[in-house]
Amino acid sequence: DRSVSRGLGDVYKRQIEIKDLTKRFDGFTALQELNMTVPQASVYGLVGPNGAGKSTIIRHLTGVYYPDSGEVLVGGAPVFENPSVKAHIACIPDDLSCHAGSTIRELRQFYKGLYPNFSDARFDALRDIFPLDVKQPLRRFSKGMQKQAAFWLAISTQPDYLILDEPVDGLDPVMRKQVWSVILEDVAARETTVLVSSHNLRELEDVCDHVGVLHEGKMLLERSLSDLQENIVKVQLVTDRPLPPELNILHQSMTGRIQTLIVRGDRREIAGLLQQCNPLLCDLLPLSLEEIFIYELGGVNYDVKNLCLLYTSPSPRDTERS
Repeated sequence: DRSVSRGLGDVYKRQIEIKDLTKRFDGFTALQELNMTVPQASVYGLVGPNGAGKSTIIRHLTGVYYPDSGEVLVGGAPVFENPSVKAHIACIPDDLSCHAGSTIRELRQFYKGLYPNFSDARFDALRDIFPLDVKQPLRRFSKGMQKQAAFWLAISTQPDYLILDEPVDGLDPVMRKQVWSVILEDVAARETTVLVSSHNLRELEDVCDHVGVLHEGKMLLERSLSDLQENIVKVQLVTDRPLPPELNILHQSMTGRIQTLIVRGDRREIAGLLQQCNPLLCDLLPLSLEEIFIYELGGVNYDVKNLCLLYTSPSPRDTERS
C-alpha cells in the first residue's frame, strides 16, 4: 500500500530487489542465483543478448513466474500472488495481442477495476499526446498505435513501478520523445521506479540512471550509468613504445599508426600509464552504452565483430522466449 510505504519513509523504499533468483525449465537454467536492484525513482536499463533471461526476469516481477529459489521483492514485498503489490505495478509487454479485441474505452474500465490509483483526470489530460479513437478495437490499429494505447492506459494507472519490454518499438521519433518525456516527469514528480528491457542501447543511454547487463542468466555487471562510463575508456594512441603491462585492455585494433584501445580502469590512472609510452598522440574518449555493452560481452566469449553488427542495427527485435 502506497500510504503505508510513504508513512514509513526511508525504512520502506519503493525499489525492486531480486535476491539469489534461480529459475529452471525442463532442466534448462534460465536464471542462476541472480541478484539485481532497481533503485527507487530511477530508470534502470536491462540489457543482454537474446536468451540472456530478460523476459524471465520480467515475468517474475509481474508475478507470472514463481522462483525456484531466491526472492523477488517489489517495495519490500513478494510479488507472486500478492494483489496489493501488483496493483501498483504497470507493465507494457512487447506483445500486446492479448487485448486486440478490446477498445481503449473498454480497457479503461477494465484498468480502473484493477488499479485503485487509476486517474480519469490523467487519462483525459493525455488525450492530446495520444490522439487515438477510443471506440476502435486495438486489432485495427497499427503496431505503433497499439503501443500508444498501452502507454496511455499504463500511465493513467499512476503506477509506483513501471516495467517496459521493448517499449518504444514501432513508435515514430516524435512519439518516442513524447512518451519518454511523460515517463521521466513521473520519475521526477512521483518517484516512479522504471525498469526498461530493450535492445535500443542508444535510446537507453539518454534516459537510464542505472544499467544491468545479463549474460546466460547471470548479472554480468550492474552499476549506475555514470560509474559505468567512468570505468571504461576508449584510447586513440600513436606511440613507438610498448604498452604498459598494467593496462587492462579489453580490445585493441590499429588503423595505420593509430592504435585504438578499449581499457577498463580509472581514467586518470590510464592517462598516467600511457604517458610512460611518450605518445605522439593520446586521446581518451568516453564510450557509449552500446560500446560498453559490446566490449564487456566481448570479454565473455562473444565475438565482438558480430556483436557490433547485431547492436548497431536500426531496430533490432528481442526474440527471446526464455
